[in-house]
Amino acid sequence: MTHSSAVNLQSAISNLQSHCPGSRRQFLWEMGAGFTGLALTGMLDQDGFFAKHAYGAEDNLNPLAPQLPHFAAKAKHVIFLFMYGGPSSMDTWDHKPELQKRDGQSVEIEIRRRSIQKQTLLASKRKFKQYGQSGLWGSDAFPHINEHLDKMCILKSLYADTFAHGSAMIQMNSGRIIQGYPSMGSWLGYGLGSENRNLPGYVVMLDPRGGPISGAANWSSGFMPAAYQGTHLRSKGDPILDLSAKGGQTRDMQRDQIDTLAALNAEHMQNRPGYSELPARVATYELAFQLQSAAPEVLDFSQEDAKTLEMYGINEPKPTNHKLAYGPSHVGRQCLTARRLVERGVRFVQIYSGGGHQQENWDAHNGQEENLQIHAPEIDKPIAALMTDLAQRGLLDETLIVWGGEFGRQPVSQGTNGGRDHNPKGFLYWMAGGGVKGGVSHGELDELGHE
Repeated sequence: MTHSSAVNLQSAISNLQSHCPGSRRQFLWEMGAGFTGLALTGMLDQDGFFAKHAYGAEDNLNPLAPQLPHFAAKAKHVIFLFMYGGPSSMDTWDHKPELQKRDGQSVEIEIRRRSIQKQTLLASKRKFKQYGQSGLWGSDAFPHINEHLDKMCILKSLYADTFAHGSAMIQMNSGRIIQGYPSMGSWLGYGLGSENRNLPGYVVMLDPRGGPISGAANWSSGFMPAAYQGTHLRSKGDPILDLSAKGGQTRDMQRDQIDTLAALNAEHMQNRPGYSELPARVATYELAFQLQSAAPEVLDFSQEDAKTLEMYGINEPKPTNHKLAYGPSHVGRQCLTARRLVERGVRFVQIYSGGGHQQENWDAHNGQEENLQIHAPEIDKPIAALMTDLAQRGLLDETLIVWGGEFGRQPVSQGTNGGRDHNPKGFLYWMAGGGVKGGVSHGELDELGHE
């Protein structure tokens, strides 16, 4: 250590002590405890020391700095709307006239990879009609989204390798049924970086009834550095837990603490150039400091006009027709937040609809029609508003919207209340924006919607 650096470091520590009395150990503990939830989810600091452990490289590049794609592409952002529990294809956008005709008939069908069994076909109770110039079919459960069918591509060719919620969700997010692999948002952050240094590049919002059964593995960075994992953004209270200053600290006091810690760590790193964890932690503190102002600003709708709030259904009261129903208000806030995030350069936003167990999510074992009456009104108006809003602002062409769940539902009845069991053998997703050709249906399930 040189005399000059020693003097600068001593000066920084002295400055710190005036704001943070106590031991160095206490200081480091207090600095770290509030930010552990972030776990390197944002950009590195301007010095950019961070090793890319996935490939064993040791470079000083910011992993979330904007990157040029290998090929020109329209999409700059992704909004992934995940319907936790597994929505039914034949009750949403896959009209099956043969299923309607054969309602109540017995068929031999495989359920959950067991032996072939006799089951009773269950027709959809929803009315279908064709929409727009494309003539794509949509059920009356989604009158607002159906108005955008000419923008949407319906993919009827998906399957999952498991009928279990947790592993199927991980597969839809990462391509593998086991944990430990990067999710889509992580790959996007790795390939393209982020356009905003004050916000995470990958943001996740959950249903108020609870998160997915497989938890944070769905937005994990897997074997890649934690800088690429998703950050949980809450719609109420503190946007990110443990982010607010504690004990009456001012912003200037926090700035002094972070600068002091950076000086301490810089001295440490000079003698350990191959050690990446420490600079990564410094970067986490810096991002957390910036997030204290950036995250609340994203959730501040005071500058949004009344027409926009009404379009998303944000101020609509909670419905009284079912105790589990929330109405469009919550998803409306999340969809508007998603628009504000992509406006500010966030690459990947994921919104989960459904939480808890069975009828609290899209898992319609106890009644398909009842389940749809709970959840369809929660997402219909907000998602339609999101597409309208993005299009009006010129953002839809560069924002890919993806809708779907971990698997679909069976075309046969489960139980006495008209439920549908899991069906990983065939289900649908839809996409819109981001250069997707709209008004198109790709792939096809069999005439009953089974596989």
